[in-house]
Amino acid sequence: MTKWVYRFGAGHNEGRADMRNLLGGKGANLAEMASIDLPVPPGFTITADVCTAFYDNDRNYPTDLKGQVDDALVAVEKAVGLNFGDKNHPLLVSVRSGARVSMPGMMDTVLNLGLNDLTVEGLATAADDPRFAWDSYRRFIQMYGSVVLGVDHHRFEEIIEHAKLDNGVIEDTALTAKDWREVVENYKDLVQQETGKPFPQDPQAQLWGAVGAVFGSWMNPRAITYRRLHDIPAGWGTAVNVQAMVFGNMGNDCATGVCFTRDPSTGENMFYGEYLVNAQGEDVVAGIRTPQPLSASVAKQGEIPLEQAMPEAYAELMAVRSKLENHYKDMQDIEFTVQQNKLYMLQTRNGKRTAAASLRMAVDMAREGLIDEAEAVMRVNPASLDQLLHPMLDPKAPRTLLGKGLPASPGAASGIVVFSADEAESRAAKGEAVILCRIETSPEDIHGMHAARGILTTRGGMTSHAAVVARGMGRPCVSGAGGISVDYNNQILAAGGKEIRAGETITLDGGTGEIFIGSVAMIEPAMSGDFGTLMEWADKSRRMGVRANAETPMDAETARKFGAEGIGLCRTEHMFFDPERILAVRQMIISNTQPARRAALDRLLPFQREDFRQLFTIMAGLPVTIRLLDPPLHEFLPHADTEMQEVAESLGTDIETIRRRAADLAEANPMLGHRGCRLGISFPEIYEMQARAIFEGAIAVAKETGKAPHPEIMIPLVGMKKELEITRAQVDKIAAEVFAQSGTTIDYSVGTMIELPRAAILADSIAEVADFFSFGTNDLTQTVFGLSRDDAGRFLPQYVEAGILPKDPFVSIDVEGVGEMVRMASVKGRATKNALKLGICGEHGGDPASIAFCEQVGLDYVSCSPFRVPVARLAAAQAALGAESDRTA
Repeated sequence: MTKWVYRFGAGHNEGRADMRNLLGGKGANLAEMASIDLPVPPGFTITADVCTAFYDNDRNYPTDLKGQVDDALVAVEKAVGLNFGDKNHPLLVSVRSGARVSMPGMMDTVLNLGLNDLTVEGLATAADDPRFAWDSYRRFIQMYGSVVLGVDHHRFEEIIEHAKLDNGVIEDTALTAKDWREVVENYKDLVQQETGKPFPQDPQAQLWGAVGAVFGSWMNPRAITYRRLHDIPAGWGTAVNVQAMVFGNMGNDCATGVCFTRDPSTGENMFYGEYLVNAQGEDVVAGIRTPQPLSASVAKQGEIPLEQAMPEAYAELMAVRSKLENHYKDMQDIEFTVQQNKLYMLQTRNGKRTAAASLRMAVDMAREGLIDEAEAVMRVNPASLDQLLHPMLDPKAPRTLLGKGLPASPGAASGIVVFSADEAESRAAKGEAVILCRIETSPEDIHGMHAARGILTTRGGMTSHAAVVARGMGRPCVSGAGGISVDYNNQILAAGGKEIRAGETITLDGGTGEIFIGSVAMIEPAMSGDFGTLMEWADKSRRMGVRANAETPMDAETARKFGAEGIGLCRTEHMFFDPERILAVRQMIISNTQPARRAALDRLLPFQREDFRQLFTIMAGLPVTIRLLDPPLHEFLPHADTEMQEVAESLGTDIETIRRRAADLAEANPMLGHRGCRLGISFPEIYEMQARAIFEGAIAVAKETGKAPHPEIMIPLVGMKKELEITRAQVDKIAAEVFAQSGTTIDYSVGTMIELPRAAILADSIAEVADFFSFGTNDLTQTVFGLSRDDAGRFLPQYVEAGILPKDPFVSIDVEGVGEMVRMASVKGRATKNALKLGICGEHGGDPASIAFCEQVGLDYVSCSPFRVPVARLAAAQAALGAESDRTA
């Protein structure tokens, strides 16, 4: 018989932390906390395998599941001395989701399950507190009605708002038992009105309704969006945790809170969190009330920290903090409840954190001896480093303050104000920078939060939904900006007599919590401190080199600043569009004879030579891979009549000559047309000019600096050995001429970009002529799939959503197809020439998953955009450490 249910707590723990794939992170960690003697209310976990079976069998459960759930529920009853559905001593439970990876706010939770019109009276008598009982009942109806029955959450909130208005109070806590009883009746009327059925009174029906809703929430739109954004497979499913309730809303000796063992925004080794007296857990993250800090050291005037309000519970929580961090050896995100001054642990998990915090924690923990340097390198998500490599506000820039909130997620962003997630997504899709402004965010806003440059909320604390999700996404966020009002109807932000309308610009500083009117100038970040330390550790661990794709001095300098070890791709065609040289390029293109073309190219030579001289100077002593001209010539000609006329006049010819030449060069499919080495063979003078510029520039730098650069001249689009033989001969001939004329020689290499399937298949033959292969996986992906990346965006997202492809193959390498071409070409090439240098220079060179594949294949280096260099350095180190771990396992 398959085991579908695992118990935890009360001395009977059937799960462990390493069973997260089966029990989900929450269930596995509840069992683990109970096993190390932390105060965990007893309960049980329904495994993620049930979720898979549920969807595989048309939303039907395994036949033996109910019996296992009944047995586990009886065990919980015995442990706490209460009975599920008993009208005098009712057991109440929470029902929570729990996937193997944390998905904050994405799925559904139901608290206080088991309450009905009878058990609420028993709870009131047993607790001697009718207000607590009716408050718990209204919470249950609201959650169950929203999560399970599909009644709009805001309809319930409207009833509470009316109750507060009628009673002249501001806070929920000021409502009496009588008030809550009336709210409950109104809630039940609302459910009857919206669903056509009365609110369910049978606790067993309630339980299975909630379990079904949690499994159903795995496929709700916000969970699907979150999984897509974070590359979480749908097949993983979620577990369901059923746990005896403990209550933070029984009075002023009760509380609930969320805390982190270190600051998730900065990484500082300080206890960080918030709590609410007389509340349940959802109140803290929902932002309905403004929470209080835990520690007296960070409390502001008027705030009452937990350390002061409940010193015994606080001291116990501090001990738990230390125990959990030492046990898991990572920063923990903890949920707790205090019931009548007794602490209970409801959850722990490795806490989400900003990139800056992740970096600091990894380095600090290694220095503290909690982890070693290799583990520190593995701890930081390479992709998250992007958060550290983008502009922050210039402290010297002028600014006009609109208001201030909490610094919920660091970084800075400017954009136009929008008030809905849908508008944020639609305007961002048009290329507009937007700031999503909400009273509070909910999981339904996930798509707009991802599209926005920054997020502003007027409610909620540092652990609100907006704060947690923004930190995970790397979006700047300011939350709890209570001095700012959001008017959805009139589309206005207002504060201190100032108004900002939809479409106007604001700037957020997520590091300070400040909101400014208009745009504020930004500055580039500096790499130092913990960043530099981690990069040093990463560089000690990695095997592959990391280069940059760069063709301008600015790109090259940025790449060097970020630790690039050379240039892996210099696209020479980008240099041709400079206004000083485009006329010479066009003169060369419209010329009908080789002498005329050579005359035009002679005008280009000094520009190209200076281009390469600058790059070689910046990259002194490092390899620089230069791709000779690749795109078809018609790309350099104008297309509109007005532009053609301007070109004709500047070249001293007529517009008809320009039109005829453009027509002659036009192609039905330029990507597969007269480009790459085909140009070099048809017009050898182009490649000869470029080769001369390379060698003359390199020799000049060698003489100036004493550090001879190493040019690697790359012939693009080779599909046949003979193509490379012809074009290499051109390069070698020019090298010999320049060396003879200058009396100086330098080392150089000639290789090719592998971007055609034929080249991969015949790599053993091509390697006879090549010194290196660089895999141009952008075009290789196009030619392997037979699709254009310029057009594929229309349907590739559907392919990913439908599971046809795991990821967009232009973002992360298609291991089965494109990857197999890379693997085959590598093996064949090195079978011919053992020392053949292998690299990758497509966009995949900056993608961590693709870099891991490059390590497996044995490439020598990856090349990526300058700002992705640190990402590639860290990813290459992690790939090497992972490969080493696999070998020793």
